[in-house]
Amino acid sequence: MAAPATGTVVVTGAGRGLGEAMARRAAEDGHRVVVAELDPARGAATAAALRADGLDAHFVRCDVADPASVDALAAATAALGPLHGLVNNAGLANGVGGKEFHDLTVEEWDRLMTVNARGPWLVARALLPQLLATGTGRVVNLASDAALHGSPRLAHYIASKGAVIALTRAMARELGDKGVTVNAVAPGLTACEATENVPAERHELYRLGRAVSRPQRPDDLIGLVAFLLGEESRYLTGQVIAVNGGFTMH
Repeated sequence: MAAPATGTVVVTGAGRGLGEAMARRAAEDGHRVVVAELDPARGAATAAALRADGLDAHFVRCDVADPASVDALAAATAALGPLHGLVNNAGLANGVGGKEFHDLTVEEWDRLMTVNARGPWLVARALLPQLLATGTGRVVNLASDAALHGSPRLAHYIASKGAVIALTRAMARELGDKGVTVNAVAPGLTACEATENVPAERHELYRLGRAVSRPQRPDDLIGLVAFLLGEESRYLTGQVIAVNGGFTMH
């Protein structure tokens, strides 16, 4: 049985994989969770599964690339009560590799940047008044370790996640004295549905480069996200934390 709700946490892209795992952990930690997901079947199923386990979860369909949809998410969240945290997880990763930067089309570049870089900004902008109202708001942005080490044939994806890192730092500077912390988590290649189509050679690259060589799982990440949403992270902001088994070390 879940502990009493300690405020609402919105998790975008929570219909599967990392997003679903982070939504479940937030709910288990006593938060009311908004499953913000583009795919209505996935989103509704995630929220239903959490409720079946006695957790407080609500599905809201959201397209983070659409300002009107993001505004509707903000309105639905406001109706549920005080907002404690936002996990900006939604993004495009499926089938984005394979082309060198000069072979990418303008459409491919813009699609990744619209969802992966503009999306987190739109959602944070829409939810900011609610985060400020609590005085202890938490924002966790999902970046990627690919933006820390570079990787061939992923230029638009890396650029979008690099933008997330830069946005995190800018937001942290502006919100630090307003009671809102903003941090980014940079996962490595994680074994989940979203990475099923990643070429085998990229998985092998990570296996050979990790200090902890086993495959990365979603549950390797969720403890850090839970910490960043919690009270003990109150003096931590503007940071980018890589979780990748030591594939990158800074």
